[in-house]
Amino acid sequence: MSALWGFVLNLTVSDGQALLRGDTLYQTIGIASTDLGLQLQAERERSMVAVTTRKLTEDLGAQRAQTDQALGEFRQAVTEAGGAVSAELRGQIDALDAELRRLGPIRDGIDDGYSSRLTGLTEYNRVLDAVFRFYDHLTPVPDLTIYQQASALQTMGNAREFLSRERALIKAALLDRQLTEPEAAAFTEYVSSRKFLHARGQAGLDVQFRAPYEELFKSQTFQSFATMEARIIRTGAPPPDAPSWAAAADRLMAELDRIGSESALTLASRAASGATTTKIEIGVAGGVGLLAVLASIIISVRFGRRLGAELAGLRSAAVELSERRLPGLVERLRTGEEVNVKKEAKPIKVSGSAEITDVARAFGSVQRTAVHAAVGQAALRRGVGQVFLNLARRKQGLLHRQLSLLDSMQRRTHDPDRLEELFRLDHLTTRMRRHAESLIILSGAAPGRAWRKPVPVVDIVRAAVAEVEDYTRVTVATMPPGAIDGAAAADLTHLVAELVENATIYSPPDTAVEVRGDRVSNGYSIEVEDRGLGLSADEYAAYNALLVDPPEFDLADSDRLGLFVVARLAERHGIKVVLRRSPFGGTTAILLVPRPLVTDQEELTASGDELPALPSRTRKKALAVVSGGTHAGLPRRVRQANLSSRLQRSEPGPERKNERSPDEVRDLFSAFQRGTQRAREDVNEEGEA
Repeated sequence: MSALWGFVLNLTVSDGQALLRGDTLYQTIGIASTDLGLQLQAERERSMVAVTTRKLTEDLGAQRAQTDQALGEFRQAVTEAGGAVSAELRGQIDALDAELRRLGPIRDGIDDGYSSRLTGLTEYNRVLDAVFRFYDHLTPVPDLTIYQQASALQTMGNAREFLSRERALIKAALLDRQLTEPEAAAFTEYVSSRKFLHARGQAGLDVQFRAPYEELFKSQTFQSFATMEARIIRTGAPPPDAPSWAAAADRLMAELDRIGSESALTLASRAASGATTTKIEIGVAGGVGLLAVLASIIISVRFGRRLGAELAGLRSAAVELSERRLPGLVERLRTGEEVNVKKEAKPIKVSGSAEITDVARAFGSVQRTAVHAAVGQAALRRGVGQVFLNLARRKQGLLHRQLSLLDSMQRRTHDPDRLEELFRLDHLTTRMRRHAESLIILSGAAPGRAWRKPVPVVDIVRAAVAEVEDYTRVTVATMPPGAIDGAAAADLTHLVAELVENATIYSPPDTAVEVRGDRVSNGYSIEVEDRGLGLSADEYAAYNALLVDPPEFDLADSDRLGLFVVARLAERHGIKVVLRRSPFGGTTAILLVPRPLVTDQEELTASGDELPALPSRTRKKALAVVSGGTHAGLPRRVRQANLSSRLQRSEPGPERKNERSPDEVRDLFSAFQRGTQRAREDVNEEGEA
């Protein structure tokens, strides 16, 4: 609307500016140029008389002074017009000024007697032709009808100029009663041009302007003048009755000037009416258009505010949905809370236009879909967790039975080779039990192992090392005494085992993994350091972020299963786990057990309480790893060391006698003999090799 209003206003204002410019040009250059043309015509006529009589009269000098004054006023008017003069009109003014500068040489030729009558007449005609060409560019009227009438009246004025040339030539010829052949030809040309311009001008005039000219051309005055024109052309000599010629020419020119003045006034009245119309159009285009623009702005602002308020309400509802309701719903589903889908997926209530309500309904549909998807995903996760838990529980039961069978087989076997194989199988079973516990942890449940009393840290570390496949590469440094709360001992054992196993897997097989611990002000610190390649800074940052705030377990991200287990166990007991680059190039995992979970081992011993042991299978296996004897690179099996705590009898069995039976002594020495013989054979084979 603003652009359309500006376009229409520009058109109407342009017409108004053209009228103002035309009025300025008429009041300045128009009046001055008209007076200059009249003075040039008068000077031309008197100059022709002076050439004929060869006398410079005071009348001619006075006329030249008037012409010079008119010329000065014209140039002053051009200066006053200023910006009203267009570039095209400026070119015409420059051309006219160049012709006006020739007045001096023209006058000199007449005064010195070098110019003939026809030559002087022709020179003045050139100057006046430039004046009339200037007139043609001085009527910038926006109304086409007025412009056409102004052009036609200008043509009639040009015809009057040729009539003036005729009179100047004949008036001078009457003085010496002769008309040269070139002058007669020039006269004939003037008459032809006058007739052509009269006919052309009349054709362009409307009835109101044409009627006075038609009446004049039918009058006796014009008929007498036309008769004398024809006689001069026919005879090539001045008319014999000079007074009649002069009187007829004067009357005709006076009538033409009168009609021209009246026509100019009439045309000015029309132009004024057109100017009034243009002003009205400017007022309508400017005022009414401005009102329309203001109305459109007001309406737009009102609609914009209303739409803005509606959008603000929709935005608030969408923000509440995306930042509060859905995240809260997902968090509740994550914690296992039951959710009412119909209650949580209530529609978004907004009011406004149809488009806003449509968008609100679309958001409501998205909300319902998101809630259903979240509930379905939570149900899927619970289902997967239950599957993990059921499989892990079943696997635990089978593994406990398998460990019981292995323990029974170990008690009945005395062959070292078979004991070694049974120990390997026992070690694999122990690792499988830890993996089953990992599934229980990922499902959100807690493993069944726990102790009522604190457990020494060194026992926890040794038990964790015993659950690692490549435990022979692990070195446990001397640790300050300390004990961990029995409720967290099993989880800490599992956590340390995961980190130790990760260190052995991602480090070269010929390098050692060192485990060390120390009492600190905030609790107990355990470090697991390997000599692998380490990780990048971004990877350390990502893994540490996962350990600080463990996300929902992603089934597709099975490569980081151990880290998820560590993060869950650490979160459960408030244990801080940090991974960083080792000075040796590998990775150091630092565990900080919080102070509330740590008990001073000295105080526990001094109070008379015995330190609780880990399950016999784990504890004795761990002691065998660290201090026991080995056979073929593996620890020796300790009898009764692999019995699960759950399978131990609550009541002690019959007391075993210190004395062995003869069969036992025989079996013991037979086993010892076979072992010694096998060792010797191995040494001989290595020597031969």
